[in-house]
Amino acid sequence: MQDFWLYFQLGWQHILDWKGYDHILFVIVLCVTYALSDWKKVLILVTAFTVGHSITLALSVFKLINIHTPLIEFLIPVTILITAAGNILNKRPKNAGTNLKYILALFFGLIHGLGFSNYLRSLLGKSSNIVPELLAFNLGLEFGQIIIVIGILLLSAILIGVLKIKRWDWNFFVSSAIFGISFIMAAERYAAAF
Repeated sequence: MQDFWLYFQLGWQHILDWKGYDHILFVIVLCVTYALSDWKKVLILVTAFTVGHSITLALSVFKLINIHTPLIEFLIPVTILITAAGNILNKRPKNAGTNLKYILALFFGLIHGLGFSNYLRSLLGKSSNIVPELLAFNLGLEFGQIIIVIGILLLSAILIGVLKIKRWDWNFFVSSAIFGISFIMAAERYAAAF
């Protein structure tokens, strides 16, 4: 049980570590279009992302897939770029494309899981029974993501509800900033990937 809590802690610390801010940016841009009252939709969205990265994380840890790391490091900001662009182009994000967003979150989670895999593999070393550790790490990642979601939804509620900033202006500001950051990240990683 002690190992479970260790890997759970490593999972949430990994997602909240600013050194890996690309995952934080993805979770923020994934949920910035939603209000606090949409918490169920956001929870499903983030869980779809978790399911996606859990699948590829497990496949990678069990050595069933192995993809060139620089390619994954390039694709991660591309997923952020696409999500941010979708937010910017869709002026009514609550009313359109929710099912597509769930599917994209799941698919993009597959890519992000490959990004987590090298870190987790280095932690596990030659451990013979990795299923409990893998589960604990994934639950820790989900917990960390929920912390990010709660933070962004509360900030949105304050800015939109209290300070009366228009929802579209907030979405456009955050999504545009993250679009710019992820564009630079993708451009910097392009040469190594190809």
